[in-house]
Amino acid sequence: MPRSKRMKQAVETVEATRSYALREAVDLIKNAPATKFDESVDLAVNLGVDPKHADQMVRGGIVLPHGTGKTVRILVFAKGDKEKEAREAGADHVGGEELAKKITDENWLEFDRVIATPDMMGIVGRLGRVLGPRGLMPNPKLGTVTMNVAQAVAEQKGGKVEYRVEKAGIVHVSVGKKSFSAEQLVDNATALIDALVRAKPSAAKGTYLKKITITTTMGPGVRIDPASVEVTKAA
Repeated sequence: MPRSKRMKQAVETVEATRSYALREAVDLIKNAPATKFDESVDLAVNLGVDPKHADQMVRGGIVLPHGTGKTVRILVFAKGDKEKEAREAGADHVGGEELAKKITDENWLEFDRVIATPDMMGIVGRLGRVLGPRGLMPNPKLGTVTMNVAQAVAEQKGGKVEYRVEKAGIVHVSVGKKSFSAEQLVDNATALIDALVRAKPSAAKGTYLKKITITTTMGPGVRIDPASVEVTKAA
């Protein structure tokens, strides 16, 4: 497919073989020709791990300093006082068996995150085939199976992102919108990279942060020099 005039202009501003400092890379994507919508800004981090080995899996979550710029619809499986707590915290959908039935019978998926109290996992567990492949299954390691539903809802609404290394050793995460200030994007990207460094498996050897690329929805990728990002030193 031939490139659009806007894409050609954007590509011409980026040296494909060069790795930029983080702030330079952010300035490049922000100054690229505008589109008709507010593009997402995504970070792709190639890690020196082999995810086929369980002791080299990298997975977790972090609340970005400036959020993601996206509206997150939250479904909470809870009952009693915890149901009330979830509603008061701003959850979009709260319930139990009736919501599980709606998901299975109607293929209802009008939510972006799922949180559950531990006592509801018997119901949620039956939804594994639907929620699992979509990355929506609650997980205690990610703080989405918890009795503190108010905090979990607040974190998700406030811009918590989850990361998980793919088979090729790459983590893809959205770190904001093009309308964010350069400082906000730098802060968010730094926070994510720092979280990945802190999550480095002890079994990972050699260079850990192998390649970092930042891109917008409709723009070219800009390579970032890992050494330009001020993060916690890898073990």
